[in-house]
Amino acid sequence: MQQIRWHGRGGQGAVTAARIFGLAAAVYSGWYAQSFPSFGTERRGAPVTAFTRLDDRPIRDRSQVSNPDYVVVLDATLLETTNVFAGLAEGGAALINSNSQVAAGRMPATTRIDYLDATGLAREILGTPMVNTAMVAALAGVSSLLTLEAVERAIADVLPPGLVEKNAAVARRAYGLARRLSTQTSAAASAAGK
Repeated sequence: MQQIRWHGRGGQGAVTAARIFGLAAAVYSGWYAQSFPSFGTERRGAPVTAFTRLDDRPIRDRSQVSNPDYVVVLDATLLETTNVFAGLAEGGAALINSNSQVAAGRMPATTRIDYLDATGLAREILGTPMVNTAMVAALAGVSSLLTLEAVERAIADVLPPGLVEKNAAVARRAYGLARRLSTQTSAAASAAGK
């Protein structure tokens, strides 16, 4: 089973990101999947957590994800107020929306961390800092759990028609950047092992 925990703030689309990832997995990739949110105070800007599980068998566990394989952080300011890495599985990975390595030194050495400036990408293509589709595609790219096609199809299913084209463009760019991150990380790991 692959477990993902999404961290964002109210209004950033973390719940929608979990939903898109789960839909792409279940409908377009052959996984069994579930996605669901966890809210504290339901207001814009408050911390929000959402979860996605993928498995090749039916998923019976409905509890919150406490030991994720992947942590996705839509807002790097949460690193200052929330322990987003709590329970991260050994050898797990984190994907953080940031243009700098803001979490350096905070994670175990066995944890892989990737950064993507999803905010810059979203502002450039969407004209707004809505990063959820970029982060979904980036996670698909660095994890290889989903194809870009599956992500684009799920985006088309979830978002209103007027938002699909630009969000698919964001997803394509984010996926391409994430695949390069994944390749660079693999090359660096191979070099370190020699």
